[in-house]
Amino acid sequence: MLRWTWKDGGNEMRVNIKALELSTQLVVEEAWRRGVDVEILDEESNFIRLRKGDRVQILRQATKTALDSYIAAQIMENKEVTKLLLREGGIRVPQGIRIHDVEEGLERFEEFKTTSVVVKPLSTNFGVGVVVFQPLETEEEFKEALEYAFLFDETVMVEEYIPGKEYRFLVMGDEVVAVLHREPANVVGDGASTVQQLVAAKNEDPLRGSGYVTPLEKIKLGEVEAAFLKKQSFTFDSILPQGQKVYLRENSNISTGGDSLDFTDKVHPGYKELALRCAKLVGAAITGADVMIQDTTAPPSRDNYGVIELNFNPAIHMHNHPYIGENRGVEKKLLDLLGF
Repeated sequence: MLRWTWKDGGNEMRVNIKALELSTQLVVEEAWRRGVDVEILDEESNFIRLRKGDRVQILRQATKTALDSYIAAQIMENKEVTKLLLREGGIRVPQGIRIHDVEEGLERFEEFKTTSVVVKPLSTNFGVGVVVFQPLETEEEFKEALEYAFLFDETVMVEEYIPGKEYRFLVMGDEVVAVLHREPANVVGDGASTVQQLVAAKNEDPLRGSGYVTPLEKIKLGEVEAAFLKKQSFTFDSILPQGQKVYLRENSNISTGGDSLDFTDKVHPGYKELALRCAKLVGAAITGADVMIQDTTAPPSRDNYGVIELNFNPAIHMHNHPYIGENRGVEKKLLDLLGF
């Protein structure tokens, strides 16, 4: 889509907003609908400036805004500090330890053997570097998970696995504007195709792409997927029976090829209140709270939920284009919050 915008000096310039990530595209298009001037400051970094009258706001990647302080973003980026503050506020979070190198982790292997644990970098977003074991069985697989996580951070966390399904609560100001269940990357057998062929077919969906310019990300087949399939006695060349759903990863993240299912109107209101409490405890105006819940219809209790992360730059496009469910139009809520 081509649209006029303004650059420094008042010179008009055409820009292709399709080069921006999808969340930023949604904000730009809604801003135009509201008569807000939009300036693309840095296309590669998704920096935009919004201007209407004397109201000016600079955004990056849609949800990095002046509404959140620098320290709030730093708190949410650091999973250990986030957990500490939430725990102090009476929120259930997973227990865990920090690991500073692979050797240190392997020395603690016996503590985690036969238990369900999550291995993840201390300070990453989008589910990058995360490996889940249910349960952890061998020292070799633990070593591989540690090595993978250390690719993304100098410090790695090993945490207890909290059972349930994972839900993303998108908080904007004093409201939870959308809730998604993120189902891990998966395929459904047809009795004739291999896992690899089923993935290729699913990736042909125009909703799937790469680089966050489409509602869903393409499913990738790598070491993590191969290892998870192996645990289920499958390989990329396995032919799945008709109708059998097989998961390719343990962690449920849209960025790793998962499916987004809208649950905004299906969760008990107590969980929305919980997400708002989490945001306040870290001083966040905008956050994506990731909560493991066993029964979304029952009120929150310590044996029914656990908050595993708060995300300081939550994507909004997945709430507008869920794999299954209603478009929540969250870019409208964002611009309302920004005063446009």
